[in-house]
Amino acid sequence: MGIGDRIRALRTNTGMTQVELANKLNISNSTLSQYESGARTPSDDMKLKIAALFQVSTDYLLSGAVNTVNTKVKGVQIPVLGDVRAGYPMEAVENIIDYEEIDEETARRGEFFALRIKGDSMEPRFVEGDVVIVRKQETADSGDIVVALVNGDSATIKKLKRHQNGITLMPTNPTYEPMYYSNEEIMELPVTILGKVVELRAKF
Repeated sequence: MGIGDRIRALRTNTGMTQVELANKLNISNSTLSQYESGARTPSDDMKLKIAALFQVSTDYLLSGAVNTVNTKVKGVQIPVLGDVRAGYPMEAVENIIDYEEIDEETARRGEFFALRIKGDSMEPRFVEGDVVIVRKQETADSGDIVVALVNGDSATIKKLKRHQNGITLMPTNPTYEPMYYSNEEIMELPVTILGKVVELRAKF
C-alpha cells in the first residue's frame, strides 16, 4: 500500500468525497485523484497538511508505520501561520509554515491555530521566531494576551486592556507606545480580536 492508497483509505474511512477533501486541501479534484492513484506525489507541505487533517503522523502517511505503544496519535496537529491579514483565508496552504501539536484535552476546548511572532514589541517574554498557541475567539478579558487585527494590517500580539470607552493594546517592550482605540475606532477601523494566546512555545 502506497501513500496514495493511504490517502484514499483515510478519506473513505471518514466518509469524505474527493471533492470535499480537495476543497479542504485547497487543491483541484484532479490533483487529489493523481495523489490517490499514485500518479503524483504530494509535496512535503501537502503531506503535513493531509496528516494534520486526518490527525495521523507523517510516518503513517508515508509508510503505514504506527506507534507500537499506542496506535492513536497522542495529540492534534494545528497549523502554524506566518501571518494573518484581513481578507486572507487563515487556512490558505501558502500561509501555513509548520505544524504544532496540542493535546486532545486542549483541542476539545475550542478551535486553535498557532502564529509565529514577528517583531520585538512583546519582548522580553515573546521573542521573534517564537510560536504562540491561540484559541479562536472574538472577545477577551482585560489582561489577556490577544491576537488582533487593526485596520486590515497584519495581526498583532498585544496585552488587552479594556476601558469604558475603548481598549488599549499594550506592548510589553517599553520602547513601544500603547495603542488606544475608542469604541468608535474599534467599529470604524475596525479592530478585531481573532483569539486569545493560551501558550508560548519558545524556539531556540
